[in-house]
Amino acid sequence: MKSYLLAGALAIAPIAAVAAPETYVFDASHTQIVFSYNHLGFSTGYGMFGGFEGEIQYDAEDPAASSVTTSWDVTTMLTGWEGRYEHLMSDDFFGASEDKTVSFTSKSIEVTGDSTGLITGDLTLNGVTKEVVLDAVLTQAGEHPMEGKPWLGFHATTTLIRSDFNLGMFAPYVSDEVEVEISIEAMKAE
Repeated sequence: MKSYLLAGALAIAPIAAVAAPETYVFDASHTQIVFSYNHLGFSTGYGMFGGFEGEIQYDAEDPAASSVTTSWDVTTMLTGWEGRYEHLMSDDFFGASEDKTVSFTSKSIEVTGDSTGLITGDLTLNGVTKEVVLDAVLTQAGEHPMEGKPWLGFHATTTLIRSDFNLGMFAPYVSDEVEVEISIEAMKAE
């Protein structure tokens, strides 16, 4: 009898192991990265990236087995003032007269709560790749009320040291620390 139960358990085990991450793609219309920095102690400067693509391999049963990848062109940065944008794209900072890609690829996820985790990955910015950690929250998982299909929402934060990416001009007067806030919606891929 015990051997039948063991054989039955072994036969079911591969079925449980088959559950794999599902692919979700960013909803570019509801995905933004906002960054901020201190300007000489007088003000806070802001910038944003939006409308870019990415992919999440989401494992609801084992969130630590999930992953995320994304990339975008640095020249899509919005700063609210053309002069600031031109300066950031100049050789003082990005030297981005041509397409210059920013990318992030996760390497691991540490689950810290029911809907929270630390996503460690490689950020490539200004031709430099450094490991960063995103403090992430799954804000919602469920059916999108208008699209009628599975949808995910995430919010994440991190702090970057811009001189780590060869972008340190005017530091420390203009803060070397850049606060980053990320908001992502992703739809299940078809």
